[in-house]
Amino acid sequence: MSPSLSRTLNILGLLAVGAVLLIGFAAQLLNGELPCPLCLLQRSAFAAVMVGLALNVRFGPRPSHYGIVILSALVGAAISTRQTLLHIVPGTGTFGDAILGLHFYTWALVLFMAIVLGSAAMLLFDRQFAPIPAGAKMGLLGVVALVLAFAMSFGNGVSTVLECAGGLCPDNPEGYILLQGASPSDATPPPAAATAPAPGGG
Repeated sequence: MSPSLSRTLNILGLLAVGAVLLIGFAAQLLNGELPCPLCLLQRSAFAAVMVGLALNVRFGPRPSHYGIVILSALVGAAISTRQTLLHIVPGTGTFGDAILGLHFYTWALVLFMAIVLGSAAMLLFDRQFAPIPAGAKMGLLGVVALVLAFAMSFGNGVSTVLECAGGLCPDNPEGYILLQGASPSDATPPPAAATAPAPGGG
């Protein structure tokens, strides 16, 4: 595999991951589906994956760049597995709407594992790590991919600050705390009061 072909594949991968974040961001803005804390962590993992892919696109393929992609995807897979297991038992409820029968966190797990396998497969081709000829350009598609990656990372970062106001994010967010003028503690419900045992109880 030549360095130019590898760069093209990384551009396509960067566009794909950027599209994933774009879909989640669109659901948040258009449907009012605010991301939960675990959802935000998964988005952060996707953003970290894009860092590794963007390095491959901008500076050429390197094993260290693929390492960033794989480690980020493994962290994201662990987080999405945690959220999937929280809702795997029937009757425990779900978070957000389903797409093609699966929820965002389940799709995230599938995509993270696909990223790990794809990156590991790319590491098998040593020729891609040859120096890129001087003057080689990444083209318009590469620029679009980098702009999309930056826009999605920046947009999700701003959205997270607005939603959590620099504090702990609510488990079931209902609005943007910073825009509502409330403090993070106001969005966290107080713990339920303990009930005294009934007389004669075992």
